[in-house]
Amino acid sequence: MQLRWLGRRDYRETWAAMQDFTARRAAGTEDQLWLVEHPPVFTQGVAGRAEHVLHAGDIEVVQSNRGGQVTYHGPGQVVAYPLVDLGRLRLQVREYVFRLEHSVLQTLLDVGVTGHRVAGAPGVYVRLDDPFGHAAPIGPTRNRFDGLGKIAALGIKVSRHCAYHGVALNVKMDLAPYERIDPCGYAGLKAVDLATLGVNCDWQGVAQLWSSRLVALLSP
Repeated sequence: MQLRWLGRRDYRETWAAMQDFTARRAAGTEDQLWLVEHPPVFTQGVAGRAEHVLHAGDIEVVQSNRGGQVTYHGPGQVVAYPLVDLGRLRLQVREYVFRLEHSVLQTLLDVGVTGHRVAGAPGVYVRLDDPFGHAAPIGPTRNRFDGLGKIAALGIKVSRHCAYHGVALNVKMDLAPYERIDPCGYAGLKAVDLATLGVNCDWQGVAQLWSSRLVALLSP
């Protein structure tokens, strides 16, 4: 897998480049992993509903072709875009999503944080009352997100058995824009980053840890 560090790059430009790469790739094309940071932008998935954007204000809303609902990208967030041939890796979409989430869970453990999955809600979450403990979230409760904050959002697109788009992991960012949306379509869901949890990590360090986990999990 070829690793590409793209720096800070416009979301629309990056999306167009992913589409072009996927459309042009052949059976022998090497998979790539792009690491990028976006300027502030809200992105809607194919099932995104307008009412989940509460007040976009001065931040652009882009209707994309990934799965999922609305999310936010901004400085201080590591976005990983694996461009992979699922057929060659012999991965079904469900297993692919599992591995993407697992890469985040591993990376969080690398910095001392315990992440969690929530059934039916792709992404990775942390317990707000004890992000460093290993206890599972208490449940079931009236609201399956009670006591949880979302630290990583996931949305992919598969075309001709090849995947693009990916996962965004919050490191140290301005979380205020999340208050302008229902994150991933869930009203009241809190968004958190590593800095909020008290973890002092920089973008580059987290990106390096995470990219090594992703490459290991997505290699033949």
